[in-house]
Amino acid sequence: MDIFELTKALMNIPSVSGGEEAVGFFLRDHLSSLGWNVEMQPVSPTQNNVIATLNENPRVWLSTHMDTVPPFIPPTEDDEKIYGRGACDAKGIIAAQITAAEALKKEGISDIGLLYTVEEERASTGAKAVNMHPLAAKCEYMINGEPTDNDLAIGSKGSFRLLVKTSGKAAHSAYPEEGDSAIETLLDILEDIRHTHFPHDDFFGETTVNIGTIDGGIALNVIPPKAEAGLLIRLTTKREPIEQALESVIRGRGDIEVLSCSEPVKMLPIEGFSQKVVRFTTDIPHMPNWGKPLLLGPGSILVAHTKDEYVLKKDLIEASELYVSLAKKLLG
Repeated sequence: MDIFELTKALMNIPSVSGGEEAVGFFLRDHLSSLGWNVEMQPVSPTQNNVIATLNENPRVWLSTHMDTVPPFIPPTEDDEKIYGRGACDAKGIIAAQITAAEALKKEGISDIGLLYTVEEERASTGAKAVNMHPLAAKCEYMINGEPTDNDLAIGSKGSFRLLVKTSGKAAHSAYPEEGDSAIETLLDILEDIRHTHFPHDDFFGETTVNIGTIDGGIALNVIPPKAEAGLLIRLTTKREPIEQALESVIRGRGDIEVLSCSEPVKMLPIEGFSQKVVRFTTDIPHMPNWGKPLLLGPGSILVAHTKDEYVLKKDLIEASELYVSLAKKLLG
């Protein structure tokens, strides 16, 4: 399969987070047919990381994730683009990395590995599971793939996911003085959070807060005794000062439940590559044992996770060439 055929073959296999088993088996069989040694690392009864090598201790690894956000959108194409779920995030990236690895192999370079993880889009459970793998100790450089417009990302913001929960007292809505609305308390807290200035970092930029979900109440005629809001904060600092700032804003009116956290990361700059800092987070914070991190991939993060997700075919080809060039530079 060429790079476009491989991209579409991967995209034709639904792999929304938690359902990566089939695409993992496809990669196992495909890489085995190309002569790679493939290990399936169990993460759950139906999830496996895919680890492929040519020698015992590769120094440079290419990695990204196999899962996608919902819903499944099968691939279509025209002369310039491949459309559909995973086109740029991240099945086109997998195809570009395998194409690059095969090109390196043909030149006699075997000091490379391939690592494809599960559930990056939710909690990076695959990355956490593989961090202690014995091969990590010999890895010098990990080239991770995410849509960076084929620029080399030298930094990425962190991600802090949490719930703000409030409690009140249920009562008949005709007698509101008998109750205490958890929703109104939550709305007051969220309004204060919206007007809070969180830290700015000269390298990573602004800390931003997205109020992504709100839930609560029992019925229209009942004063709500419970409410909660889900927040995702793009970190430019460590978690602690942000959590402390939130606690100061909440002032005992509610509770914080932490869902997950990955802190901002600075990555290896390489001369000769266009460079930038990206606002999203990746598997990299959860794989500190896998050498010095780099981040590069085809496609735009602005179309990832949308109904119009696509990748330019020329960018897939360019990405495979960039991966080859990066690996050669890192291997000296």
